[in-house]
Amino acid sequence: MYQVILFDLDGTLTDPGLGITNSVMYALKKWGIEGDRSELYKFIGPPLKESFERFYGFSEEKAEKSVEYYREYFRETGLFENEVYEGIKDLLETLHDSGRKLILATSKPEEFAIQILEHFQLAKYFACIGGASMDGVRSKKADVISYALKKAGIEDLSEVVMVGDREHDIFGAKQVGLDSIGVLFGYGNYEELENAGATYIVDSVSKILDIILENR
Repeated sequence: MYQVILFDLDGTLTDPGLGITNSVMYALKKWGIEGDRSELYKFIGPPLKESFERFYGFSEEKAEKSVEYYREYFRETGLFENEVYEGIKDLLETLHDSGRKLILATSKPEEFAIQILEHFQLAKYFACIGGASMDGVRSKKADVISYALKKAGIEDLSEVVMVGDREHDIFGAKQVGLDSIGVLFGYGNYEELENAGATYIVDSVSKILDIILENR
């Protein structure tokens, strides 16, 4: 059934917690705000501008400037303060070798996503890498998913599933018309994924493989 697998990046393939929270803290310090790391993990997943507006009440202009500050740190250091979840490389290799097409669909800017996948030697498993645009025009998950599918030349959505850890991944998949697999080893929780309407919810990397291979 599932021949095309879309993957989110942050909280799904890699744990970017340290790099993202350090980058947010760097941006907040520019405004004289001391961020508490334990409160900043909620920045992982949603578009950054949206998070600065939502969690700190920043105006659109201030949020856009905060994203610029964030990227000052992230592109030099935060990008690599990251680690691949255990079992992910084997999962990608198995799916790739089975003939399935793997596509990345992340709200992280595409150029950063490419650097991260190349750094961790995961890029070779993906037929297409789709991410947000630096100017923020393409940032919502549904837009990123649609862009990635178009870039990869995928038209039949009946064989496609989206794998992600946050409600944004699930909502985005539903908007485009895709099934979804919500994962609990990232930064979302069961209630969030269930309320968003995930087709499946799993608590381990191995169970992602079970679902995909069982839907042959």
